[in-house]
Amino acid sequence: MFDLDEELKNLPEEPGVYIMHNSEDDIIYVGKAKILKNRVRQYFQKNSNHTPKVLAMVSNIAYFEYIVTDSETEALALECNLIKKHRPKYNILLKDDKHYPYIKVTINEPYPKLMKVRKLQKDGAKYYGPYVSGITLKNTLELVQKLFKPPLCRRRFPEDIRKGRPCLNYHINNCFAPCTGKIGKEEYRQVYFNICRFLDGNHKALVAELTQQMEDASENMLYEKAADLRDKIRAIKDIEEHQKMINTAKQDNRDVIALAREESITFCEVFFIRNGKVIGRESYKIDNTQHSSNEEVMTDFVKQFYQSSEYIPEEILTEYEIEDNDAITEWLRGMKKKKVVISNPKRGDKLHMVEMVRKNADIALGNYKIRVMKEKEKNTLLDTMQELLRLEQRPARIEAYDISNIQGADNVGAMVVFENGKSAKRKYRLFKIKSFEGADDYASMKEVIYRRFRHALEEEEQIRQGMILRKDAKFLPLPDLVLLDGGTGHLNTVTELFEMMETDIPVFGMVKNDKHKTRGLVSKTGEIEISPTSPVFKLITHIQDEVHNAAISYHRKLHGRIDSELDKIGGIGEKRRKALLTTFKTIDKIKEATIDELLIVKGMDRKSAQSVYNYFRRDSDV
Repeated sequence: MFDLDEELKNLPEEPGVYIMHNSEDDIIYVGKAKILKNRVRQYFQKNSNHTPKVLAMVSNIAYFEYIVTDSETEALALECNLIKKHRPKYNILLKDDKHYPYIKVTINEPYPKLMKVRKLQKDGAKYYGPYVSGITLKNTLELVQKLFKPPLCRRRFPEDIRKGRPCLNYHINNCFAPCTGKIGKEEYRQVYFNICRFLDGNHKALVAELTQQMEDASENMLYEKAADLRDKIRAIKDIEEHQKMINTAKQDNRDVIALAREESITFCEVFFIRNGKVIGRESYKIDNTQHSSNEEVMTDFVKQFYQSSEYIPEEILTEYEIEDNDAITEWLRGMKKKKVVISNPKRGDKLHMVEMVRKNADIALGNYKIRVMKEKEKNTLLDTMQELLRLEQRPARIEAYDISNIQGADNVGAMVVFENGKSAKRKYRLFKIKSFEGADDYASMKEVIYRRFRHALEEEEQIRQGMILRKDAKFLPLPDLVLLDGGTGHLNTVTELFEMMETDIPVFGMVKNDKHKTRGLVSKTGEIEISPTSPVFKLITHIQDEVHNAAISYHRKLHGRIDSELDKIGGIGEKRRKALLTTFKTIDKIKEATIDELLIVKGMDRKSAQSVYNYFRRDSDV
């Protein structure tokens, strides 16, 4: 039995970590203390002015344990690790744990290489970043390639010099091709030195050197080289104009952090400044912060963010004071192995930076509120749809089906998926009709639905046997509602199939008016009246248009392949092509046809029939 009074008396006067448990043995809070005895006893003092968060936590504490450490810095590191591992209810939790990419230049090697990496290492190479935006990294690498043309292949130098022919990149002027042996070692290295200077932001010195090279090339009448250097200089100057300078006096590295809060939600905004330039930004949403002060949120964010960060800048500017600033600074210094300063600016340029970041945090919070409102609108829409169609559950996942063909040729089916009122394009599925030929939309619809649900059953069995994970299934979960692009005939066909498969998923037909526009839904009991101005009607129209377009696009894609194949045959124009498809329905049937069978087709003569016959047997051994 845990004796609270006795345990409080026995607490040591040393630094460490304390761990609070509830009656179910769950860890509900982890904290660190400079002196464990003083810190833990504060929680249980009745006359303490506790925050609502602390009062709620203390009421749920069944027992606590603690771990003594050698220093407050060690306690801080252990606290961060335990929070990350156990994610306690009353700790402020940062969900994002990202490892941002870097550009690595192995300038420490005789023949350097350029690559994208996720981890910083002390290996003598130069690292640039982190790049919080994948687009920024991609654009930077593309620009480096355009300006300096480093090799993209996997050849190793100097071993592969003069081994084999240069690749396509050399011929399209996208590589300086050291493999040809025309580039010496020093010239090779100079390219990578220039890349480093460019990534360092040392544009003035680089532009000056390239300008001198351009003038020398021009004087020596190497006009093509001079023009290439001129284009590089223009591109670099263009970059300088578009990059935002934060501090032109000091080209330093710092992160700037600010908060925006509303009720239980906090957005932490971080701006990453490297060499005096903003290279990226990131927003982090933190939940359940209603009972925490700004200082507590900022402190917990800084601890968790930099615990897993590959890079720690020399300076961190925060909108609010950091609790235990000395201990956290010492901890970060220990990880970085260099001086780190955390400051809360009150005036000047640094305060202006914090205010700018705060504005962006406000925008992130505002955008989040807009997204929440839109989600609520979608939920209301689906609730209305459930009531209107008298569904047992909310149609969170809606699947719609349509069939497309031309005169019975190349039958295809399409399945589109809407989740929470929004199209989920990655979950669309397309089907070629296999069980028959000819124009029969009802049979086609029946085949598509049957195959879709058969695949789902097969995947359920594969999941049960451990062959696949549920998240990798392509036909799960099953829909809450099925909509068919068609009227009563389609509905009756699929309803019979569902009864045979013992499936109770509600199904409705999407009917159109005389102008081929959405009119509404039809059920087994008749057509359902839906106001054309209602959100439900607009959603149904969107779904019907989407599935129709998916089916038509797939059919055109397949039919286009056939048309393009027949277009390659001499003597086969549009009329003969259409006649062939009308008669044989599929390209496979045309391929298998004899000359006599081809001659039966309207408009075909012996010469054109022979051309078709020979074309599809041109690769055969006759």
